[in-house]
Amino acid sequence: MKNSIKIQRAIKDITQEELANRVGVSRQTINSIENNRYVPSTILSLKISIVFSKSVNEIFELEEDD
Repeated sequence: MKNSIKIQRAIKDITQEELANRVGVSRQTINSIENNRYVPSTILSLKISIVFSKSVNEIFELEEDD
């Protein structure tokens, strides 16, 4: 699954640590999601989408092999 979290963070000018604190996870979790090593839960995906004021589909995109 592709995601645009890194881009969205740059637009909002927030660090991985700040995003992690806002959604209740570790900075390492955000890093793992950004680098496609971890697929977030539905709840975490929704929390991230709220922070960026975007829909989940605008942040996360299924790839053909998902």
